Amino acid sequence: MKRSILTAALLCLLLSPLARADAYRVITEEWAPYNYRENGRLTGMATEIVRAIMALTGDDFEITLLPSMRTTRTLQSQPHTIMYSLFRTREREPLYKWVGPILEESIHPYQRADASQPIDTLEQLLQTPRVTTRHAGLVPDVLQSLGFTNLDKSAAESYQLYRMLLAGRTEVIAGDTDAGVAYYCRQLNIATDALRQIPVELYRSSLYIAFSRDSDDALVSAWADALEQLRLSGELARIQRRYEQMPRR
Repeated sequence: MKRSILTAALLCLLLSPLARADAYRVITEEWAPYNYRENGRLTGMATEIVRAIMALTGDDFEITLLPSMRTTRTLQSQPHTIMYSLFRTREREPLYKWVGPILEESIHPYQRADASQPIDTLEQLLQTPRVTTRHAGLVPDVLQSLGFTNLDKSAAESYQLYRMLLAGRTEVIAGDTDAGVAYYCRQLNIATDALRQIPVELYRSSLYIAFSRDSDDALVSAWADALEQLRLSGELARIQRRYEQMPRR
């Protein structure tokens, strides 16, 4: 009898949020305005959502910012790993367990507003001398799948895209969601009318939280329930509005 009571108590301890906190690791990458470091602190729209979820579930997992090239590799190779924010694609679907969507976003290319030749179609984009994007990731993969042979993948980070465009070193940039473009324009003090959104939607999908395949289904379900609670309470929309209305530096 005593042994049964002890066993039950041990199981409850192992399933508690405190016990799980040592077993799971949350990772993310630098991708504003969703997850990024500012003044030494990890912040962003998706970061706030993840922290709000953990506040509801009672989890206190450490969040680690990793280089972009390491995040998905870590998610696939390390047990008990959680990553945000990740586009849920057909290729990625069977690789992880998913919670979301947390946000729906689209990616458009941009050119300078004073460009001598406005671009309005995919065909014109494909004939543009140079379309600059980051050196790796989903966006360059998508562009290559669409038949772009004019890609310049020299940008290591998003800031470089905007500086290259404004300096006349490229004709078109593509790499951030529309919310991301607005964020970098604020950070770099770029006038809102200096860039022109090209009316070609290169990619549209929803951002999710991804769990390694070995993750406990009960944990995944708890996070999904917490996200739905945030959605129904309006907190999800409030977090999103805060970042859409962020003041210019």
